[in-house]
Amino acid sequence: MTSNDFCIGVDFGTDSVRSIIVDAHSGTELSSAVFVYPRWADGLYCDPSQNQFRQHPRDYIEGLEQTIRKCLLQAGPAVQSKIRAISVDTTGSTPVAADESGTPLALLSAFENNPNAMFVLWKDHTAVAEAMEINRHARSLIPDYTAYSGGIYSSEWFWSKLLHVLRQDDTVRKACHTWVEHCDWVPFLLTGGKRAAEIRRGVCAAGHKGLWAAEHGGFPPDSFFSSLDPLLSGFAAGMQKTLYTSDQPAGRLSEEWAQRLGLSTQVVVGIGAIDAHMGAVGGEIEPYHLSKVIGTSTCDMLVAPVKEVEDTLVRGICGQVRGSIIPGMIGMEAGQSAFGDAYAWFKNLLTWPLQNLLAKTDRLNADEARILIKDLSDHILTELSRQAEQLEPEADAEIATDWLNGRRTPDANQLLKASVGGLSLGSDAPRIFRALVESTCFGSRKISDRFISEGIPVKGLIGVGGIAKKSPFVMQMLADVMGMPIRIHQSEQTCALGAAMFAATAAGIYPRVEEAMAAMGKGFDLEYKPEPKRVRMYAERYKKYEALCAFSETQTHGPINIEQ
Repeated sequence: MTSNDFCIGVDFGTDSVRSIIVDAHSGTELSSAVFVYPRWADGLYCDPSQNQFRQHPRDYIEGLEQTIRKCLLQAGPAVQSKIRAISVDTTGSTPVAADESGTPLALLSAFENNPNAMFVLWKDHTAVAEAMEINRHARSLIPDYTAYSGGIYSSEWFWSKLLHVLRQDDTVRKACHTWVEHCDWVPFLLTGGKRAAEIRRGVCAAGHKGLWAAEHGGFPPDSFFSSLDPLLSGFAAGMQKTLYTSDQPAGRLSEEWAQRLGLSTQVVVGIGAIDAHMGAVGGEIEPYHLSKVIGTSTCDMLVAPVKEVEDTLVRGICGQVRGSIIPGMIGMEAGQSAFGDAYAWFKNLLTWPLQNLLAKTDRLNADEARILIKDLSDHILTELSRQAEQLEPEADAEIATDWLNGRRTPDANQLLKASVGGLSLGSDAPRIFRALVESTCFGSRKISDRFISEGIPVKGLIGVGGIAKKSPFVMQMLADVMGMPIRIHQSEQTCALGAAMFAATAAGIYPRVEEAMAAMGKGFDLEYKPEPKRVRMYAERYKKYEALCAFSETQTHGPINIEQ
């Protein structure tokens, strides 16, 4: 090895955590490791029927330690001694109740099996009522503290979830000293923090999920929260006034974690951020290009120079924050609550007979049934994609909306439900699957249209994430629906790579993250270009999608009235 600088990027996803070791000068990935959260895999602490999704901090701690140790073992001692920095990204908003020491309550014996003491995952929608109250309250005051959050506060976000947990659980409320985002807690853990007051909170999560805005002087005042509900009194006041961008250090590795990982206490730990934000950097985002991090859901990231957009407020997105993606620029976030999850739902629907009937047959033993179920489940989406791709788009074909997990943007409304129209006796599985894929692409177009209508141009598309890399069918349809090319980033791990880029910047290897991007970036290996004939057909189909959305919104649940 000729390089003397290596960095670790850690990407905490919904189902697992992945760590990679990267050469800080060439961007070469030397090793990687994945850890599937065991408690999450067992479905513990979750209740999908109630939209409750909680994750135990022990899943995160075990995954953090095991993946980094495996990476170091693969890379060898020559690399291990030259690790300069670690940065992490996490899903968000995924906060947790912590005590005065900054310890998540679920790590205490009294709360170890209490879902309300665990991290409230991004996709948890139990706080819909609280989000509506926050929106109504914000409308009654000047200034409107939701202005830089797209004008609508979501049940997926920080304060909604805190208020819901405080109301639901007396024991957690009495023990909760502060409320901490996952991406802020992990650096605090790695640096050996002992007091919640020492947690270095990042601009990224606070700005997009926590109502923090530089334009408003930080978080809303305590009076905003206490007048909403006295249970929130003191929480904002107890948070630090200074927040940090992800190119800055949170500290250095503590002695405990240095020993656990086999690293030096001189290793810098960077400020954390939400996964899609670091994924946009790993995917080499450019000004006015939508960087689409496509997985179970999507996050659509856009950056723009401050001077060009500082007076523009985009309604209905997930916030616009100075320095949240690239320090020195305004970062804007939008997204869809279900993308890959929509396809997974359909797969689960189709495999219901296998899961519930095949195991009961006397023609196969239990092991044979289990193997057959897994084999068919593993191939069903691939075959559906193959057959759906052969179908030409038709004006009167099946049409669907993509709200299987509510609507994130534009105009958050987690109470909305998905719908499928145009069904007939000829509607088979590939046709319905095609309609679902089309709906997720149409949902992406709604986001792009909102940016453009609000005065923010969209000059190009960048695709990153598992679906972007693995599904040509979906990506070609996305290009056709959007009417513009989409470039697919070469890296398989853009979120972890982006974390490594920020780690290199926090360690001082690069003065600006843009320079880390230029040196460590992998570039693009695919580009899907729109086909003119299909662009025209999808433009007509898009009108039907919008009509179905309007109808479904009134039938399944009317628009959230935040004025009442």
